[in-house]
Amino acid sequence: MIALRQKRGDPVFITGDLGYMALEDVAQAYGERFINAGIAEQNAVSLAAGLAREGYLPWVYSTAPFVVLRPYEQIRNDLCLHELPVKLVGNGGGYGYGIMGPTHHALEDLGAMRALPNMRIYVPLVAADVDRVVAMMAEDPLPNYLRLNTPARIPEELPAFAPWRRIKRGRRCVVIGMGPVVGNLYEAADRELLDDIEIWSVGMLPIDDVPADLGASIGEKRHVVTIEEHYVSCGLSEALSRLFLTHAVFPQSFTGLHAVGYPTGRYGSQRWHQEESGLAGQASRAHLEQAIRG
Repeated sequence: MIALRQKRGDPVFITGDLGYMALEDVAQAYGERFINAGIAEQNAVSLAAGLAREGYLPWVYSTAPFVVLRPYEQIRNDLCLHELPVKLVGNGGGYGYGIMGPTHHALEDLGAMRALPNMRIYVPLVAADVDRVVAMMAEDPLPNYLRLNTPARIPEELPAFAPWRRIKRGRRCVVIGMGPVVGNLYEAADRELLDDIEIWSVGMLPIDDVPADLGASIGEKRHVVTIEEHYVSCGLSEALSRLFLTHAVFPQSFTGLHAVGYPTGRYGSQRWHQEESGLAGQASRAHLEQAIRG
C-alpha cells in the first residue's frame, strides 16, 4: 500500500480504528489521505463511495467480518450497484483471528461477496502475491474484496498470481484450493501422498473458465478434492460444481473440505479450528487418502 501511494496520486486509506503497531508506516506515507473512520464501518464504506465518485481510489481496511458483514447494505447499494472502484481489505479470513472466536472469524465472507453484482474477489496464496494483487486491484474498475490471511509456505516455485495456477503435478487426484489453507496439504501429506495429488489454486472469484490443462487432468484422474477455509455454502466447492457442470467437466468423485464452524462449541487457535474442520493434520490426510481410493 505504501508503494501504491508513492506511485499514484489518487489512493486513500480508510481504517476502522485498527492498526496500533501495524499501520503507523501507512499513516505516515498517506498523511491526510489516511482516515481513521472509527468503529463505524457503514460510514467508512459510504465515505469511500463518495471519494470514489470524486475520482479517488479508496481502500477500506478492517478485520474481515467487520469490513464485509457490518456494512453489507452500503457495499451493495453504494459500491456494487454504482460500480464504484472501492477496494475492501479484510484481514484474518477464515479462522484467522483464532481464539477471539466467531465474532472475529470470516467463514461466510466469500459467499456474501459472491452474491453481490459487480464485485470481484482476490485471495492471495503466498506473501509474494500481495504486491501483484494490490497492483491488479488498483487497475480494476470494479469494487473488489481482498481476503488476507497468514500466507502459505509453498516449497514449489510458483507462477505469478492469477485466477488459476497449477501449484504442482500429481498422479491420481486433483486438489483445488483457495487461499493459504492450500499450504496445509504439504504438512498433511507424506512424500507418496504428495506425489499422488495435483494441486491447483484459485486466486479470484468469480471464475468463468476451466483451464484446458485442468480439464484434461480431471478427465484423466477422475477424482477432485476442494479445500477452503470457508463454509461450504456459497464457497469454492459450490462455485466449482456449477462451473464444471457448465463446461461439461465430470469427475467420478468430488469431495469438499471446508470449515464446519464450531462442532464442539470451543474456540482455539486458527490451526486448532482447521484441524477440527478436517482442513489440517491427520483429518485432512485421511480425506485425501479416501478421495484417492475413490
